[in-house]
Amino acid sequence: MRSIGDIAVSQLYWTLAAGFGSNTNILEINSINSILVLGVLFYFGKGVLINLLENRKRAILSTIRDAEERYREATDKLKQARTRLQQAKVKADEIRVNGLTQMEKEKRDLVNAADEDSRKLEDSKNFTIRFEEQRAIEQVRQQVSRIASERALESLNSRLDGELHLRMIDYHIGLLRAMENTAD
Repeated sequence: MRSIGDIAVSQLYWTLAAGFGSNTNILEINSINSILVLGVLFYFGKGVLINLLENRKRAILSTIRDAEERYREATDKLKQARTRLQQAKVKADEIRVNGLTQMEKEKRDLVNAADEDSRKLEDSKNFTIRFEEQRAIEQVRQQVSRIASERALESLNSRLDGELHLRMIDYHIGLLRAMENTAD
């Protein structure tokens, strides 16, 4: 005869053995089921996991290589920009120095041109003064000559009588004939 305890244990045993399947209740999973699940996951998931890890590794390495390449490119561009900046600074300094030199040269040229213009104006002024002096002297000479001629004519007219006047005319006619004979 069987005891009630044997029947209860036996029934519990067959209830457990009656169906084969995985128990999803984590608190009821026994060590065999855990090992089986982990084994299946390990066997089938190993390739997937390795592929995922390899893909992730390749993506990370590719990203790192791209970042390093961009870093090298940025570094090269920075070096080029610094070189261009240095060249621009040198060129700006040259332009500034050339500008200052040109400004000093133009300043000297303007001063020299002003001095030259001043000298020419002074020469022109002096020439004008000499010309006006000469003209004034010539006018004075003409007036003195005219006045002297008038006085001489008056003096001659007052001293000359008819006979002296005829002798003077004859004398001058003789001089003109003598000049005419020497010219032939």
